[in-house]
Amino acid sequence: MKGKFNYYWLLILIPLIFIVWFFLREKDNAPLRELPYFGPKKALKVNDTTYHSIPDFEFTNQFNEKVTKKTVDGKIYVTEYFFTTCQSICPIMNTNLERVYKEFKNEPEFMILSHTVDPETDSVAVLMEYAKVHGVTDKKWLFLTGEKPKLYELARKGYVLNAEEGNGDGEDFIHTQNFALIDDMGHIRGFYDGTDSLEINRLIMEIKLLKQDHDYRLQKLHNP
Repeated sequence: MKGKFNYYWLLILIPLIFIVWFFLREKDNAPLRELPYFGPKKALKVNDTTYHSIPDFEFTNQFNEKVTKKTVDGKIYVTEYFFTTCQSICPIMNTNLERVYKEFKNEPEFMILSHTVDPETDSVAVLMEYAKVHGVTDKKWLFLTGEKPKLYELARKGYVLNAEEGNGDGEDFIHTQNFALIDDMGHIRGFYDGTDSLEINRLIMEIKLLKQDHDYRLQKLHNP
């Protein structure tokens, strides 16, 4: 009777142990928390909303190569707007971005895109020299130039980094210290003050959260 009792307990305990192990494994792999989505949302139909996503773009980087939305497809990236002759907030912003670059430069699914707001001055050659000043020689951190109206339209309507009205003409000028964090599906997941070291700490932590979410979704896809 005692042996049968122990046998029944084993039949109950073994599945319970497996369930607890499975739950703990899923909990360890799942992201600690989910970041919010930013930008205007579109209601497709009742109880169905699509999140704002970054539109198509085409600019030129410091290597004189075209950079489009496909360049960052499936990647987590940080974006900013700056100009090389800036003597106020831009040096602080890009010194802080060096921390982010060094933290994630070996991660294949991460990039930084820095857009100039002064394309007339910031040529490809100027951007290359500027990149070198910040220790960038690879293609993990790209400095971009292009047509001013298109750069400014992306800042305002794509990345939502500037709320002022403008069309990118000669009198228009954007000067913001904010960074935007974009996930691997092109959605805005955070804004950060690029001049604040504590905000950079938060940015680094939230990039790790997005990376964890990215890895978790890939794992679920390959091991449903």
